[in-house]
Amino acid sequence: MESGKKAEAGPSTTTRGGFDGKLERKRETSENPPVVAAFIDDDDEDDGDAVGNGVPVAGFVPGPLLSLKEQIEKDKEDDSLRRWKEKLLGCVESDLNGQLEPEVKFHSIGIISDDIGEKNTPLPVDESQSGRPLFTLREGSRYQLKLTFSVLHNIVSGLAYSNTVWKGGVQVDQSKGMLGTFAPQREPYVHTLEEDTAPSGVLARGTYSAKLKFEDDDRRCHMELKYSFEIKKRS
Repeated sequence: MESGKKAEAGPSTTTRGGFDGKLERKRETSENPPVVAAFIDDDDEDDGDAVGNGVPVAGFVPGPLLSLKEQIEKDKEDDSLRRWKEKLLGCVESDLNGQLEPEVKFHSIGIISDDIGEKNTPLPVDESQSGRPLFTLREGSRYQLKLTFSVLHNIVSGLAYSNTVWKGGVQVDQSKGMLGTFAPQREPYVHTLEEDTAPSGVLARGTYSAKLKFEDDDRRCHMELKYSFEIKKRS
């Protein structure tokens, strides 16, 4: 990808299969909105093969993957353009090592609830906490999941997640969503998912197991977290 116009991603969306089995579309909110730093060569605008609204057009062949260092060095003689790229990417040339593959490093997962306030757990989860519920909610509580992560080396495109939940070995919930496209930056991203409501009733109480997985457009798995949580009776 060469210097040119900046391509901006659309809003993040989430598809959920709630405990009641219904699917709905939800938007996510982000304390640090995704930074998109993909560059499109102006010379390719009239080629006839393009990507529109995220849907590849027949015959379109993406260009080779370039490291951020290579992208910046292409216009090294143009100080204003180089500084613009560094500002856009949230990094400076000294931070770049020429690595092509992006890396997403997750620092913590948290839960925000009207029941327990905010509780954050560092990642990876300490071995001493293995097997223990990551959090406990009272039935009917409203809550949000909060993620803190960094992007290293290169732009990560189409970072998406899936979260599957089981109770007693039976799948009871699955949600999938798109976080967005993120460029490397020195400060971690903080992304809060859409608010949800814990189920209620005698059958809803108990311990659940879950698996949270993050992949990008190229199907790189950046994290797979197995955890458990508990829903208790509201007193």
